[in-house]
Amino acid sequence: MKEKDTVLKIIDYVGGRENIKKAWHCMTRLRFDLYDQSLIEHDKVKQLQGVIGEQLQSDQYQIIVGTNVQKYYTVLTDELGIEGEEENEQASDKKKGFFARLFDVVSGVFGPIVPAIAGAGMLKGLIAGLIALKVLSADTETVKILDLVASSVFYFLPFFLSASAGKIFKTNQYLAIAIAAGFMYPTLNDAAKLGEISQFHFLGLPVPVINYAGNVIPVILSVWALSYIHKWVDKYMPNVLRTVFTPTLTLFIALPFALIVSGPLGSYVGKGIAAMVEGLFDISPILAGIVMGATRPIEIVFGVHHAITPIALQNFADKGFDMLMPMMFMTNMAIAGATFAMFFKAKSKTEKTIALSASVSALLGITEPALFGVLIKNKKAFIACTIGSAVASTFFATMGVRIYGYILSSIVSLVAYVGPYFPYALIGIAIAIGTSFAITYILVKKTGTNESQNGNVLKKIS
Repeated sequence: MKEKDTVLKIIDYVGGRENIKKAWHCMTRLRFDLYDQSLIEHDKVKQLQGVIGEQLQSDQYQIIVGTNVQKYYTVLTDELGIEGEEENEQASDKKKGFFARLFDVVSGVFGPIVPAIAGAGMLKGLIAGLIALKVLSADTETVKILDLVASSVFYFLPFFLSASAGKIFKTNQYLAIAIAAGFMYPTLNDAAKLGEISQFHFLGLPVPVINYAGNVIPVILSVWALSYIHKWVDKYMPNVLRTVFTPTLTLFIALPFALIVSGPLGSYVGKGIAAMVEGLFDISPILAGIVMGATRPIEIVFGVHHAITPIALQNFADKGFDMLMPMMFMTNMAIAGATFAMFFKAKSKTEKTIALSASVSALLGITEPALFGVLIKNKKAFIACTIGSAVASTFFATMGVRIYGYILSSIVSLVAYVGPYFPYALIGIAIAIGTSFAITYILVKKTGTNESQNGNVLKKIS
């Protein structure tokens, strides 16, 4: 089993089991929190079979293994026995700054649930496209059931987030889910939909009436608060009473606190962040396109691209559409274009194979093989993909292209744009791929040597 062989060597090359505090994964990367980063043998990790790249970012060690990451992670958890294991929290947070911890939380919370979000988003896109093409009628029961399958993940997103956040904050996951259940209970959500009252009261304290369906930040903040409340209650509860009364008192304190304080605060923070992004578009769509498009490839390289996900999801919850996801789409197409140009610049069959497979992977929404396997090895190619992303994203922002449901940023998701923005989507793809391909092809010289040249060189040396 090649995954097991690779994982065993990874454990050895990062300093052994005793050097690993925590391990988790996103869609393409194994992520580690290590006690001593100086023990990492970077060169040996890079040479392992299945490893596309590796890096230290924000005190987090990332190993890029591609779409087979779940197989590697399963082996890793078996070898380390980390399921349910708690780390030394004091040692974990001692060296980390605010932003390092923030990125850890975002990547840790969203990484495991991305498959559910991406799958449901793709279904929503396909349904929207088929309705726009009049292949399906929106009034049929078949479409209603399909929409149920696709929309249920986003409507009940607080449950997914709470379970994931409970693990990240090292608290009871079922109590965390109970927090989400409080947010989603009909008493609150139905009142919010009717809009007849603005608040309830609990022991004289105001409970703002907010529809939390599809919200992100309120749940994460509330589960974070729960983790401290649960520890505090458990610390002072006598051993004989802990089984029953620790969860009872924890819920009695944490859920009202979530409804009165952390939930509304998170809702306002989410709306504020979304408003800032919208303000950037209002100031200048061109500026918004340049900023979002030019920074996206760098965000992916450093593994902080999940930071945009809460903003996009908040936009869907508040406005029913988002303008950031289309820009992410353009970035992936630009990466594919630059990588495909490198296919023509490579001389060896191995380099050509890597470039071709990586460009196809980027078209399908997985860009790490292209970035780490091809583009960051050539600065001009990486700059070319960044320019292509910025130009195409600026075009999208200027045209006001938007999407109405979270969907994986791949060529397959094009069907979700069927409608008013479909012509712009086609033009944007042409701009992204064409610009990055052309600049890469012009700037980059041919690399590598083919087998016949190698043979001639060896003969001459002899």
